[in-house]
Amino acid sequence: MSGGAYVHGYYPRESARLQDQAGTLVDLLHSDTSYPAGSRVLEAGCGVGAQTVTLARNSPGARITSVDISADSLKEARARVDAAGLTDVQFRQADIFALPFEPESFDHVFVCFVLEHLARPVEALVALKTLLRPGGTITVIEGDHGSAYFHPDSAVAREAIRCQVELQRRAGGNAMIGRQVYPLLVDAGFDPVRVSPRMVYVDSTRPDLVDGFTRKTFTAMVKGVREAAIEAGIVAPGNFDAGIRALYRTAAADGVFCYTFFKGVGEKARLAKCAKEAA
Repeated sequence: MSGGAYVHGYYPRESARLQDQAGTLVDLLHSDTSYPAGSRVLEAGCGVGAQTVTLARNSPGARITSVDISADSLKEARARVDAAGLTDVQFRQADIFALPFEPESFDHVFVCFVLEHLARPVEALVALKTLLRPGGTITVIEGDHGSAYFHPDSAVAREAIRCQVELQRRAGGNAMIGRQVYPLLVDAGFDPVRVSPRMVYVDSTRPDLVDGFTRKTFTAMVKGVREAAIEAGIVAPGNFDAGIRALYRTAAADGVFCYTFFKGVGEKARLAKCAKEAA
């Protein structure tokens, strides 16, 4: 990635959180993500490989190239893929704005939880479109922190969430980019574009989500920006801590937590359509 800082930080606890998130959301986000054997797939911004293992398992025989700007993240991603016994994944260290591939090198591009960290998301999508063959597709998945709501409601919980949103904004990203997946893909020139919301609904009848999403994914993510938010003067320590307690409270027996991800698929125009438009 380039053009925005990774506000969550490169720490063991963040790596663990990403793995919890990937495991918890695999069916919701990826049940309809698969690519044919032999197809060339670029995963742009693979991070620690939290999505890479699922991507490869869902697409046996596809030739996957996963790239990230962080050498440390790539090392961890390689280890995860090797431990899973997957052999059709190659890794490259590269900036998403300067990828070392020829135009039209890939049949499909996969981008998950990446655009939220970029100051120039449309520019990134245009660069990725160049690497797609005509008729190839791009899949983009992003969350939207503005979609979080919960019971019991809490002003301090919402204040804690806003801290993460504000820190990401200051770093050049956008924690509420999910609602923009459709216009971003359209602005980048993909046509057609299809977007579907993927809501996570959690109550005590879903204990796996209570633990895996409410506690270990969302609340852990917000909790992880405590020091940065306090140092930046965005929030008082007592208010932030109260907000985290309130978020954990939504994981109680009578609690409810909701959050929406957005999954978009866009197609690069085929040659005939390109020629017609050029004429």
